[in-house]
Amino acid sequence: MPVADYETYCKMLDRALEKKFAYPAINVTSLTTANAVLKGLAESRCDGIIQVSTGGGAFASGSSVKEMALGAISIAEHVHRAAERYDICVALHTDHCQADKLDTFVIPLIEETEKRRAAGMPNLFNSHMFDGSALPLTENLDIAVPLLERCHKNEIILEIEVGVVGGEEDGVTAEGPAEKLYTTPEDMLEAAKRMNEVKGARYLVAATFGNIHGVYKPGHVKLKPSILRDGQEALEKTYGKEGLFYLVFHGGSGSSLEEIHEAVDYGVVKMNIDTDTQYAFTRPIADHMLKNYDGVLKVDGEVGNKKTYDPRVYMKMAEEAMAERVKVAVDNLRGTGTTLADA
Repeated sequence: MPVADYETYCKMLDRALEKKFAYPAINVTSLTTANAVLKGLAESRCDGIIQVSTGGGAFASGSSVKEMALGAISIAEHVHRAAERYDICVALHTDHCQADKLDTFVIPLIEETEKRRAAGMPNLFNSHMFDGSALPLTENLDIAVPLLERCHKNEIILEIEVGVVGGEEDGVTAEGPAEKLYTTPEDMLEAAKRMNEVKGARYLVAATFGNIHGVYKPGHVKLKPSILRDGQEALEKTYGKEGLFYLVFHGGSGSSLEEIHEAVDYGVVKMNIDTDTQYAFTRPIADHMLKNYDGVLKVDGEVGNKKTYDPRVYMKMAEEAMAERVKVAVDNLRGTGTTLADA
């Protein structure tokens, strides 16, 4: 199916909130990793979200160019073509764009969508994330609100972050007082007040409840999903059920299945997956290299074995392994068999 349009994307999010499941939002850096996500989602009969970070976009543009917007456009254009061959709905999103990168990442991508819309073409991306979590909340929202206005005019959903997800992602380390790892009900109410100034706009909120980016063993990360419950209760008390946030779960590696399900029960409709799928992709490549050392290298002047050093051999393994990890994510988020295509 074609990449979801605005109406379809909204239906996806509404359905997830209503039926208490969430979509895996998988970070990709190449055509191969994007294909792995499509494969995993399709085999799970689940819709989902493919996303590109600033670093992922820079990587995809090539080491000589390192232009984050160009790389993101290239991946998105591939997904638009490839998604038509899959009988599921998929949305395109950009991940973690800090304030100092807006003018070189998100804004050029919005401009690209504006050009496409003027030419009668579909949006390039369905949603973008502005990560203003390093700023005081007032400054964060001062940037987010006018950005939401521009997104709304172009049928784009904006994701914001209220609070700080700890750890490191994409070379950016989040630091600050421990209390900022937990979004308060007052923070969520202030975010709702400001963001709701843009009438009719759709947005997602990454509220933090102890999340930490990176690699951790189960039990290391101390999540408090009750933070989400308390915030949603405050929103419902003020605005009614229609005021509940569509929440995003960042930094989920090392989280227990119970914690994931509790977060989904409180309104998480999108969970970012990056660390675990990176590992799933790399593991079979390492295994192949170790088992075929004398074939992938010209040892002692020999010629090696083309059947083992041909990148297509081990990249196919990596794609398949990453697709399997996507299927695990779908199952953990209760998404198996939920595609709109089968509804």
